[in-house]
Amino acid sequence: MKGRHRRTAGAGVVLSGLLIVTLGAGVLAAADRLSPESERAVSGPVAATSTTPPAVAGELTTTGRGPRPPGRGAFLGAWVKPDDFTQAGRVAAVERFEAEIGRELDVVHVFRAWDEEFPTPADVAYVQRGSVLMLSWAGTDSRVVTSGRYDDRIRERAIALKALGVPVLLRWRWEMNRPNLQASVWSPADYVAAWRHVRAIFTDVGADNVGWVWCPLARDFIETRGGEYYPGDDQVDWLCADAYPGPAYDPLGVVLDPFLQWAAGHPRPVIIGEFGARENGPGARAAWLRDAHHYLRRQPQVKGAVYFNAKQTAPPAYDLTLTGYPEALAAFRTIAMDPYFSPRRRLALPLARNDPDESHTQDFRRARLSCAPPDPVSGTAGSRTGPAGCSRTLGPAPRNG
Repeated sequence: MKGRHRRTAGAGVVLSGLLIVTLGAGVLAAADRLSPESERAVSGPVAATSTTPPAVAGELTTTGRGPRPPGRGAFLGAWVKPDDFTQAGRVAAVERFEAEIGRELDVVHVFRAWDEEFPTPADVAYVQRGSVLMLSWAGTDSRVVTSGRYDDRIRERAIALKALGVPVLLRWRWEMNRPNLQASVWSPADYVAAWRHVRAIFTDVGADNVGWVWCPLARDFIETRGGEYYPGDDQVDWLCADAYPGPAYDPLGVVLDPFLQWAAGHPRPVIIGEFGARENGPGARAAWLRDAHHYLRRQPQVKGAVYFNAKQTAPPAYDLTLTGYPEALAAFRTIAMDPYFSPRRRLALPLARNDPDESHTQDFRRARLSCAPPDPVSGTAGSRTGPAGCSRTLGPAPRNG
């Protein structure tokens, strides 16, 4: 989604080890950003797509970094924008979303500004309970990055992610092909050089648990020369695309097909880094999500899909959240309950109390959360009371398939 970053004032708190984080209202509201969904809406239901998936070039592999793709099916995740940008507020927002969809997320998506410290206690809490952390790290001027000016900052972030000691996904400077980013991205060659520079520093410090996610904007992928920004198969672990219906309320397949045709030439798993739709007349969003469900199941290269559950009230306003929209929520819950989108065999959760359909309720115990940071030497999670109320103990971690 189109972006601007906003930071509010708050008290800084320094934690032990490698984690230096900003708590309270000082946490970046990084996804409070401009959106394609703010464009003119076209009313009416969405038409189904029926494209034939492209043949993928070889077995889907990574460079050996980050999480392995599931052999069958696809991860399901979400960015859940909290109302309260404290650490406890971030964790609580994810929990509420999971209660509404009836299960835990395989992937929890978070956004960080270029100058922001990470991982935060909330990030650690997601990792501790068994979710894959996908961290979108906003870039800066490509040529300045390549000059080496920010090498110390990059190295600090690499060491901090290495200390987590578990596989994570890193989306560095996503949507690089978006026209309004060209003043800082410069050219495809500049972007590729910056990518290789940042990744080389992660390699130098041994942060091999970090999987590199290359994520252009799917819409107009060909017209924006998206493929020219690709750093190469030796530099990328997961391919990715962000996809929204836009002003014409296009089906997900219409938006993604050109990218997936290109991606089929590269033996890397694909994760849909952001997707979602606004309300667009009676039944339209539920129909869009149902079509997206069927479309994604037919794409063997797609090994993850991450919903963008956020809204923005400032112009241009948008609302992609599912809360309060029962038809859309039910359509998304169908995706969430599909075994195809549960390759990690996540623990199922009781549905939210206000949900009229209790038939999906399953009585499994949920992993409880703790915000203790990892030990900077061993990389294992600590066991102390976390800040801002994140002090619950851990239940059994879900088994990784």
